[in-house]
Amino acid sequence: MQPVTSAMWTHLGQRAKVWPGRNWPLGATWSAESTNFAVYAPNATECWLCVFDDEDVETRHQLTEQSLGIWHGALPDIAPGTRYGYRVDGPWDPAQGFRFNPAKLLLDPYALATSGTIRPEPPLFGYDHADPTQRNEADSAPYTARSVVVDPSFDWQGDTPMRRRWRDTVIYELHVKGFTQLHDRVPEELRGTYAGLSSPAVVDYLRDLGVTAVELLPVHQYFSEPALLDRGTSNYWGYNTISYFSPDAGYAASDDRGQQVAEFKEMVRTLHAAGIEVILDVVYNHTAEGGPSGPTISFRGLDDRGFYKRVKPAVDTATGTTAYDDTYWDVTGCGNTVDTNDPLALRLILDSLRYWVTEMHVDGFRFDLMSALTRTGYDIDMNCRLLVAIGQDPVLRHVKLIAEPWDASMDGYLVGRMPPPWTEWNDQYRDEIRDFWRNHSPNVRTVATRLAGSSDLYADDGRSAYNSINFITAHDGFTARDLVTYEHKHNEANGEDNRDGTDNNRSWNLGHEGESDDPALVAVRRRQLANMMATLCLSNGVPMITAGDERGRTQRGNNNAYCQDNEISWVDWRPDDAWLDVYEITKAALRLRREHPALRQRHWFEGRPAIAGGPKDLAWIHPSGREMADDDWHDPNLRTIGMFVSGRPLRAPGRHGEQQVDKSFMLWFNADWLPTSLSLPENDWVQTGEVVLSTDFRLPVGTQVRAGDRIALGRRTVVVLREV
Repeated sequence: MQPVTSAMWTHLGQRAKVWPGRNWPLGATWSAESTNFAVYAPNATECWLCVFDDEDVETRHQLTEQSLGIWHGALPDIAPGTRYGYRVDGPWDPAQGFRFNPAKLLLDPYALATSGTIRPEPPLFGYDHADPTQRNEADSAPYTARSVVVDPSFDWQGDTPMRRRWRDTVIYELHVKGFTQLHDRVPEELRGTYAGLSSPAVVDYLRDLGVTAVELLPVHQYFSEPALLDRGTSNYWGYNTISYFSPDAGYAASDDRGQQVAEFKEMVRTLHAAGIEVILDVVYNHTAEGGPSGPTISFRGLDDRGFYKRVKPAVDTATGTTAYDDTYWDVTGCGNTVDTNDPLALRLILDSLRYWVTEMHVDGFRFDLMSALTRTGYDIDMNCRLLVAIGQDPVLRHVKLIAEPWDASMDGYLVGRMPPPWTEWNDQYRDEIRDFWRNHSPNVRTVATRLAGSSDLYADDGRSAYNSINFITAHDGFTARDLVTYEHKHNEANGEDNRDGTDNNRSWNLGHEGESDDPALVAVRRRQLANMMATLCLSNGVPMITAGDERGRTQRGNNNAYCQDNEISWVDWRPDDAWLDVYEITKAALRLRREHPALRQRHWFEGRPAIAGGPKDLAWIHPSGREMADDDWHDPNLRTIGMFVSGRPLRAPGRHGEQQVDKSFMLWFNADWLPTSLSLPENDWVQTGEVVLSTDFRLPVGTQVRAGDRIALGRRTVVVLREV
């Protein structure tokens, strides 16, 4: 259909169809009188607001007002649910960062909702495939999505920020669709949606397990890469964002005309009522437009020069001229890198974060490839604009902030270097604990450091153990069950000849690759998985569990299931293949952590008494019953370690300054392939204990022991003793 173009006015004194509006806030701001539209395109020469009716007929309204690089106007009689986009004209000079093309319909970067999807046909691209130096004049509207006008009003029913302390937090990383797609107790029409995630069966499960926060894989509106669509797959994980204010419409049970916003809010409200916080995995480091040969969907057509980092220009020393080329500077591995030094790119990120906190009531963020966002120019800078701005922002500085402290470059590894109050995904914890339980640790010194909170990474700059987000697995890599079932990745289903995904899995199949019908082998694997889950839940720091690990979810050896939107990735809720014994161990460990502040202390352990004459707050015990000596820490044959945690008293005071007293604990971790005979230490503080968690069937829960007793600890087991 041919678009309709609205005239500004035809007679002197006639009211224009497009009112001047204002240049703030950016995006589409609805009111009963009119909707204000404002979009940033500083180097454009013309801009049209394109409105689509229910028959998809496009009406173009030229915006004539521009200030501070922002084109703006107000349109009366626009109802919530109206779909729209922009067309922008200007110079075509890709080498200089100008890719204006009015034939391309562009999403509003500040849109609160998005309708439809993309189809990777040639018109979606701004350049001519036959000659990339030329503009592609074909209309992209039939092949791309639209932005949606949204009425943001919502009854929160008194919902307020939860602000749970880090030391009381247990994170559960999940995929909105994959967690409920196969859940038989979720109504079929709600499976795989925000509404499904907040259904009673799911909420009850999370609370029963002991989860206090869900960390959602990306829910900002994203689109799959054209290359994936061409081979019949899609980007399942969602790390390909295009709209940083819109909840992804694909996860909504309602329509995509703005109702996805209300559905997301209802999910947050329900989870909060159950005591569960919501953390978003956010991808501000790159967008779905990819490299220079990618599609033109939004930012590329509005402000390519400012929004994306470009390679360093070459300067001719003889003439002094600067030579540019059509290349992005990419440290994300996804074709482009967002330039947080650009004022409007920085503003968009900050506005987006504040929106999700204030309007959507989320409790925090996990920043994907954070290192890519910390660069001033091309170098890592811990005083970069983004970190400084977040640290000073009165809204953002108090929410949960988690960094994935690396990017795709060699110099981007920042574990232990993020400034306060940032917490970090601690991959050193992941690697050390995996190695310990597969008997690959050179000694137990680094294992003990990880169990106690990784002071080598976080104590030197005033942070606490709770700046370490401890994890055994994440969405990226093997599931926990696959760690004990496969030694090699099996990613053939991804269509990349098994070249994708890491080869550094630190896994152990216990002698047989893949699933097995051997009951003895399966029993050992289940115990190994239970050992790792118990270790994770009882280590100092913040535990993060990957959805389904606690019940033995498998991806059949696929360690890079980013494009598997099917049963490889979805959580299987059937009980027949579930490792429910692991679930019970995980639940028990989280319950101990929740009920005993001794197991989630705020202050660093000091290895000395908290009060004169008392026991050490932390002591490491050799299997012989004595404290570990210096030589013990370097013994390559030592695979068993005891961790005594005193609860009398705790080093940290209570809420009102009172001295806190708790039970004391003795935790034994035996990664040896042989049973171990150990002695419980003689001491003046704890005379009697009982087993409160065990993966050793010969030491069941309830078994009582006394100081000085010798006990036999089964091979590859965890046993936790609590003071009676």
